[in-house]
Amino acid sequence: MIDKKLLLVPHKPGCYLMKDKNGIIIYVGKSKNLKNRLTSYFKQKHTGKTAMLVRDIEDFEYILTSSELEALLLEINLIKKHDPKYNILLRDDKTYPYIEVTNDKVFRLLVVRNANMKKNRNTKLFGPYPNVTAARRVVDMINRIYPLRKCRHYEKKECLYYHIGECLGYCVKKIDDSILDNMKQEIISFLNGNNTIITQKLKELMNDASDKLQFERAKEYKELLDYINITLEKQKVELDDNLNRDIIGYYEQNNYLSMQILFIRGGKLLDHKSDIYPMIDTLEEEVTTYISKFYDKHKIKPNEVIVPEIVDTNLLSNAFDINFFIPQKGKKKKMLELSCENAKNYYNEQITLISRNEQVLESSLEELKKLLKLESIHRIELFDNAHLFGTYNVSGMVVFKDGKPSKNDYRKYKISVDKNDDYNTMREVIYRRYFRVIKDKLDKPDLIIVDGGIGQVNVAREVIEELNLNIPIAGLKKDDNHSTNTLIGLYPLKEITIDKKSNLFLLLTKMQDEVHNFTINYHRRIRSKGSLSSILDNIEGIGEVRKKKLLKKYHTTSKIEETSIDELKEILPENVAIELKNVLNDILNN
Repeated sequence: MIDKKLLLVPHKPGCYLMKDKNGIIIYVGKSKNLKNRLTSYFKQKHTGKTAMLVRDIEDFEYILTSSELEALLLEINLIKKHDPKYNILLRDDKTYPYIEVTNDKVFRLLVVRNANMKKNRNTKLFGPYPNVTAARRVVDMINRIYPLRKCRHYEKKECLYYHIGECLGYCVKKIDDSILDNMKQEIISFLNGNNTIITQKLKELMNDASDKLQFERAKEYKELLDYINITLEKQKVELDDNLNRDIIGYYEQNNYLSMQILFIRGGKLLDHKSDIYPMIDTLEEEVTTYISKFYDKHKIKPNEVIVPEIVDTNLLSNAFDINFFIPQKGKKKKMLELSCENAKNYYNEQITLISRNEQVLESSLEELKKLLKLESIHRIELFDNAHLFGTYNVSGMVVFKDGKPSKNDYRKYKISVDKNDDYNTMREVIYRRYFRVIKDKLDKPDLIIVDGGIGQVNVAREVIEELNLNIPIAGLKKDDNHSTNTLIGLYPLKEITIDKKSNLFLLLTKMQDEVHNFTINYHRRIRSKGSLSSILDNIEGIGEVRKKKLLKKYHTTSKIEETSIDELKEILPENVAIELKNVLNDILNN
């Protein structure tokens, strides 16, 4: 499959996303030539982490951009969004580097990692930056050019920075506010992209050092100038303003419609949405319906949506109170063409896979219908249970429609009684689900599949009969190696062995893995929350009020572990926050 997809990749700039066998994005990269870069992964020999990455890759996708710079900025945002395990560049403790100008009376310049926390303190933030090293070097450089405050806490006497001319001695001397204001405005102007003043100062320092034969220092100033060019390149697409825009393109062929939405926020290309599906109505209606459904679901609206000529902009503008706009020329027209080009590439990449998948799903569902003697199988609801020695008892339900997961229909259930009793757990969750189906007149499935053997199927059937429903129930039974191998049939109940090489086996395994993973993930969150509650009970200084606030805000031990002391101080005294972090660190690392 990868070889065929490689043939369709263009020689153009963009970002690529590598996926593992579970569809999880494990690496995001960029290139000015996607064709050459992607081909190099699969056609050349590799060593070290690159070899490990290539061994894990099962699929990939890519996003075209107008330039290599756009690819870089998009890469930053994609890594931030997906946090792939193989990405180690452009990451700084799982967050991105910002430069902060503090709001202290005598301000400082810092590289910070948690922008959301800093924003609440009304500080000025600049970034995110594509390179944390460059950001730190720029801060160091500004600190060398301007005699800023370096110390976190004021000392009782002048420090070394004062004696070497890199601080005005704020701890012991009164400095005129106008001097501080002037430095602050120049620095902010520089960080906003106006590098004239600072670059001129750096050039003077570089020339002065060169004249004094201080070539190493002159080289250092030259390198700092280069870092400025890296960190202050405009984080923009071709458009010159900072408006939030969506740009919607399409491509249609063989009665299939490929849609592409490029999301531009604050002037930066952040991400994309791709869809492809068979058309039923006219092209104009299909495109309009797609756009309408998207903006009806998403309540946060952009300032402007750029759309192709086939769209009725007045209709959509009036319906959603958004400015829908059809560009005729210029940069917006070029961005629309880029979106349409992405839609075409997505079509070419997906259509063969879609056709094959449709055939596989159709044959699999047809085989399942014959085995279970059912007339139709459109909607299947699957259940699984999880507990830890009878505690944190939960169930999960996933839904497949025509063989495809319908994630909006998934449901989680926290079981009322913590007890190691799979039958009673099954009884409770089936009753709760289908009592709700009756009460709220929800769609009934064509088939219920429970994780387990004949005993679990009998329990579920009893509940369905008590509710006077007529829904077939089957089971999926695992072997001693926890691998699906048996389907529990309907009437009479019997075990049906499935050929492990068949498409039906692959589909049922996918379904069972989906419900198992969904339930286990929910169980872990519940267990982690319960674990956090127990930990908080044993820390002096955390009573019921503080405990409730912490549980409400952070939910799990891992989230608190990722939280800074400063943020925890919004709820806890500093000494208690430090103690909590120390306790969690001991628990999570032992």
